[in-house]
Amino acid sequence: MPIRYQNWLFDYPIAGTESLECGHPERRHAMNLGLYLERSATFWPDRPAVLFRDHALSYRQLEQRSNRLAQALRRLGLQRGDRVAIVSPNRPEIVELECAFYKLGLVKVALNSRLAAAELADELANAEPAACVAAAQHRALVDVAVAALPAPKARIALDGDGDGDSAGWADYEALLRGEPDTPIREDLRDDELAVLHYTSGSTGKLKAAMQTVGNRFASLRKIVTGRMQAGPGDVLLLCGPITHASGMFVQPMLFQGATILLMEGFRPAEILEAIERHRVTMCFFVPAMIHALLAEPSIRSRDLSSLRLVSYGAAPMSPSRIREAWAAFGPVLAQGYGAGETTGGVLSLSIDDHRRAIGGERPELLAACGRAIGEAEVRVLDDAGRPVQGDAIGEICVRGPDVFAGYWKAPESTREALGEIGGQDGWLRTGDLARVDHEGYVYIVDRKKEMLVSGGFNVYPREVESVLAQHPAVYEACVVGVPDDHWGEAVKAVVVLRTGREADARSLMDFCDGRLAGFKRPRSVDFVPALPKNGNGKLSRKDVREPYWQGRERRVN
Repeated sequence: MPIRYQNWLFDYPIAGTESLECGHPERRHAMNLGLYLERSATFWPDRPAVLFRDHALSYRQLEQRSNRLAQALRRLGLQRGDRVAIVSPNRPEIVELECAFYKLGLVKVALNSRLAAAELADELANAEPAACVAAAQHRALVDVAVAALPAPKARIALDGDGDGDSAGWADYEALLRGEPDTPIREDLRDDELAVLHYTSGSTGKLKAAMQTVGNRFASLRKIVTGRMQAGPGDVLLLCGPITHASGMFVQPMLFQGATILLMEGFRPAEILEAIERHRVTMCFFVPAMIHALLAEPSIRSRDLSSLRLVSYGAAPMSPSRIREAWAAFGPVLAQGYGAGETTGGVLSLSIDDHRRAIGGERPELLAACGRAIGEAEVRVLDDAGRPVQGDAIGEICVRGPDVFAGYWKAPESTREALGEIGGQDGWLRTGDLARVDHEGYVYIVDRKKEMLVSGGFNVYPREVESVLAQHPAVYEACVVGVPDDHWGEAVKAVVVLRTGREADARSLMDFCDGRLAGFKRPRSVDFVPALPKNGNGKLSRKDVREPYWQGRERRVN
């Protein structure tokens, strides 16, 4: 039985201590995040848990509907540990589904609704879900994708006609109507799988970070004890896909009795209007969203005085833009650094850190991504596993209860990411190169991996290159990230054409339509007679990328 750590918030097990004697081996702590929604529904039954369009879902209603949904999923044959895929834009049913999954011990496989058909099919084939839940615009794609897989136990339509099954899809609301709201809560172990968080690997192969029940508890702890402390009366606006980074804040807000204002998408004027109308106190944006908000004319006339936190992350933001945002939103900015592999942020640049920088005490802090938060141990290590300091550069490595369990069906990738460093096990190698100053602030200077981040989304060059290589006029292509004031990094393709063939930039970008998600498609194309190679004859991506970044201290934007 694991040793337990106790504080004011939780009693939870410390991973890796299962073999130690603890006095009462027959007593094992039951873990289930569903407990906290049940408690919040008792504390604040009539307060709004989720606002969407013109509809409010109270805590009592969310608890009752997620209980009915859990009963329905069990009746459909779903069992603890089964994987369930969700393909949908933002809508409150995703919150209900997540709550029901936690209660039953089901594994959430939340897929990006912006994926192209081929990408969606690949992820579904990899996950082999026991059930699929989809919005109307995605059901045909799911039908095609699962046709070659073992038949799922259920397919559930989020926006059916309410009358029952249609073309093999069970109607979501009809399922709920037929079930009691009797609570269900499985007693889960901390090492059980809770979420598959998909991303593409640097080779173009799929990777899904396996987040455990314990990881999700650790994530909740660090959010509610960190910059997202909240309570009844707080309103958190989420406009990014809650299937991904934005969704990490859902359970912590429900735990604290706050309200989630869920937006269908990101339209700058609507976001600013919603902040004013709903008296939003907290927001989470990726930098590209902040850039767009700063360019929206109505920002000068909107009352944004209710804001006490504008949290940003998922991509770097230039110091000049941070200063602009500070002037526009007020002294409310905080930054987080993390990944699916760390179940959210592990470094934070707080509001006070921003104030120190903008006030002139330490202006260089605007180039930092923060200091360690929560329970995770975060170190910047050289190749020998020794901590770096000053101007020395190392790799950001993380160890702790929020570090993922590895990649789904990818043992080799797991071994590359997780392992022994400096004689100690359990370290995650992030692939981000950084330096550390005398106060422990971490400054990212480049990426060890080839991944680039555009608008908060990870883009892997080889995945884009493999699509461009299918064009009959393309002989060779190299994809790199280039500086962009709006997106942070923009996807650029540098292309060598086949002898005797012709193509322009627009035709190559259009060729990627339907083959890649929109955020992965090149935003510009340069043509060159040849691409640089290293001594082994391999493509030198660094030499392709370097001219676009000349004169910049950081090799990320």
